[in-house]
Amino acid sequence: MHSQHGLTPRLKPLSARRSTTLSVLDIGTSKVVCLIAELQPAEALTTLKGRTHLARIIGIGHQRSHGLKGGAIVDLEAAEGAIRQAVHAAERMAKVEVQSVIVNMSGGRLASQHFQARVNVRTGTVTGADVERVLETASAHGVSPGRAVLHALPTGYALDGQGAVIDPSGMIGEALGVDLHVVTAEAAAARNVMLAIEHCHLGVEAVIATPYAAGLSALVDDEAEMGVCVVDMGGGTTSFGVFSGGHLVHTDAIAVGGHHVTMDIARGLSTRVAAAERLKTLYGSAIATPSDERDMIAVHGVGEDEGETPNHVPRSQLVRIIKPRVEEVVELVRDRLRAAGFAAQAGRRVVLTGGASQLVGLPEVTRRVMQGQVRIGRPLGIRGLPEAAKGPAFSAAVGLLVYPQVAHAEHFEPRGQRAFAGTGTDGYIGRVYEWLKQGF
Repeated sequence: MHSQHGLTPRLKPLSARRSTTLSVLDIGTSKVVCLIAELQPAEALTTLKGRTHLARIIGIGHQRSHGLKGGAIVDLEAAEGAIRQAVHAAERMAKVEVQSVIVNMSGGRLASQHFQARVNVRTGTVTGADVERVLETASAHGVSPGRAVLHALPTGYALDGQGAVIDPSGMIGEALGVDLHVVTAEAAAARNVMLAIEHCHLGVEAVIATPYAAGLSALVDDEAEMGVCVVDMGGGTTSFGVFSGGHLVHTDAIAVGGHHVTMDIARGLSTRVAAAERLKTLYGSAIATPSDERDMIAVHGVGEDEGETPNHVPRSQLVRIIKPRVEEVVELVRDRLRAAGFAAQAGRRVVLTGGASQLVGLPEVTRRVMQGQVRIGRPLGIRGLPEAAKGPAFSAAVGLLVYPQVAHAEHFEPRGQRAFAGTGTDGYIGRVYEWLKQGF
């Protein structure tokens, strides 16, 4: 296999003056969401400075997910079926046909690598060519085998050792340095997501790490500047990203999510999974309250019909099952951030988002474990979302509509540099054949 660098396609930047229609697909372990939106050029929004366009949703389709485990596809046919249904529903509502989508990735063990590079400035004044060269040099570092690059984000430049330079172009100096943050996922997992979409006769415009998308949607500018950790809690994965100085500086994910809480309840109260999910949603909490002993909840056993007399158990029993699992997830996030050395950059601010972030008591547990300010993040600056989609479960999906507005910040290899450096959907089918030839 050639260098995995450009496995996933690269998005062309949006024109600042033109309106455009975009389709995005959020493929999660518990749900698949397709959004179709019109993006219109906008006057800059004060709280959301990075955004150049206003998005208005014209079509939405969501569907229970099938064939995924821990954010990765384990049954291609089942996943395709769910994608098809979500896309058809959105197409019917928007009355447009979807050709290609921007998709996110939560599985495939998301991870970050950081590279640095330095080049000599040729003329004493930094030109675009110098910037290109330093980015080239940084991205020439090897990414671990079997991993695909999703993002290559310059997080800062240095000029003659003076760091924190935002844009070095036109400045005077001799040595130009750059820090490059590279987000990777398992190549096989990324490939299977692209393959499932390809089988639905759709092109893939770009593949985005879920926590990046969630942050683009749910953060206000000041948070991304001062430092914040965005935790996207889904059904099968909890992925998180640290934003600092306005940049995404770290990403990671663990294959534990809301579905694991549901399974714990099903086992602990020996009830069906669907019933456990309902108990979690209606009565579940991650913190104990004095009334838990008195509040009784009805639990149907695994083999019983709804008509049979249920067991009644105190709510405290449910809380005792939920609490340790939720604490475990939040502690894992905290420990992974500390181990990677990014806890400080998160600036003691945590934004919880994703469907599983809606569990009662989760912010309190997070406050206690991570010792910081905690809030629930919902999709911001978007029009036409139905009430049901305004919650944290839709943050990542909406973030995929914001991504094209910031895609220009990424460093993409010039065409022809490597076998896989295609942009948009051109050369896409050719690449699919390439992989099939390589026998996966």
